[in-house]
Amino acid sequence: MLEQIADKLQKVMRYLRGEAKITERNMAEALRQIKLALLEADVNYLVVKDFIERIRIKALDQKVMESFTPAQQTIKIVRDELQAILGGKVKSLAFSTSPPSIFMLVGLQGSGKTTTCGKLAFYLRKIGKRPILASFDLKRPAAQEQLRMIASELNLPFYEIKTDKMKQPEKALEELLLFAKQGYFDPLILDTAGRLHIDEDLMNELKMLKSILRPDEIIFIGDAMTGQDAVRSAQAFDEKIGLTSVILTKMDGDARGGAALSIVTVTGKPIIFMGVGEKYDQLEVFHPDRLASRILGMGDVLSLIEKAEREADLKEAEELARRLQKEEFTLEDFRKQLIQLRKMGSLSQLLSLLPSIGPFKNISRLHLDDRQLIHFEAIINSMTLEERQNPKIIDGRRRIRIARGSGRPVHEVNQLLRQFNEMKKMMKTPLFKKLIGSAKISYFG
Repeated sequence: MLEQIADKLQKVMRYLRGEAKITERNMAEALRQIKLALLEADVNYLVVKDFIERIRIKALDQKVMESFTPAQQTIKIVRDELQAILGGKVKSLAFSTSPPSIFMLVGLQGSGKTTTCGKLAFYLRKIGKRPILASFDLKRPAAQEQLRMIASELNLPFYEIKTDKMKQPEKALEELLLFAKQGYFDPLILDTAGRLHIDEDLMNELKMLKSILRPDEIIFIGDAMTGQDAVRSAQAFDEKIGLTSVILTKMDGDARGGAALSIVTVTGKPIIFMGVGEKYDQLEVFHPDRLASRILGMGDVLSLIEKAEREADLKEAEELARRLQKEEFTLEDFRKQLIQLRKMGSLSQLLSLLPSIGPFKNISRLHLDDRQLIHFEAIINSMTLEERQNPKIIDGRRRIRIARGSGRPVHEVNQLLRQFNEMKKMMKTPLFKKLIGSAKISYFG
């Protein structure tokens, strides 16, 4: 996520840390590099211009320049300004005081709108809501079928608007509202028509839906991969029908960051969620402060802890924390954690939440992917209990036996043992122990 811009901004931060004192000259060079990084990431030019000027004014303040840690203070200014252009703070969905709340999802075809309806409903059910899904498209009534299939997969309620009733949209929508109200569903999530390009027919249809339903949220679904095109589309939808918030999809892809870093400033509408994968549980609350930290390589341990809280076995997690602090981590513990990691999602996403400094600066060298997790688990399953507890006894003959038993090549057995030893070294560092201690306090109260 945002790897291109993150890599370049982290280089600028390292440059500033290497300077003994912040001066107008080295600050000008740092700002030039930041500006180039943002423009290459397809961030709106006016957003970049304003962002750079705010940093310049704050970083060259006399109090900052004369402080004991001018570089650190400047980095904090950059982080705060990044957080500001990402929206500043978390925005919650607006629920009606008299249910059902109505969330209308709008956007262009191919942005992931229909899938996001399912993801949003899945998320809301997890936090105790009773969502219902419905689809309304005057030109393509068959669009309901895709949403019906998603609802079926997720075991969520779906309301079908009959094709003949779409000729009387006001009556059809009144019946939909009555059904949601009588069934005590909240919210009603409505998928709407999509087109390859914005046209008057589409906007008129959405205006009609808005006037009849009076939705609590009109949420624009934007494809982060399209950069400034998503920003321009959001602007057009906002001007024509009025938006309340944004969900960015495909944030796990090779997104340059232009949409995420422009859309809030340009439209004035907050990002509330981001899609980070194809699975229905891969919709995350958008935290501007956490994303700003991740972009600058400071990590996002809070999100990592929250993922663990949702998926991990409490007793096993507490025992693991104790063993980590005592440096008793074994291959058996590693095997249990591989199982937990698979529950928490993509390993690359989890690794991106760790700070890319100190002992974690080379964590990308582990080169683990989700398929390797399954292979590593099979390799460990082929070991004896003694080998799991004491990997040092695994010589050449044992490695061949383990490889045959797991159906994996010997070089993968070697790779597992090598990466396990790297992890053990990392776990002995003071920063890792401090992070584990902090996580334990947050996780177990």
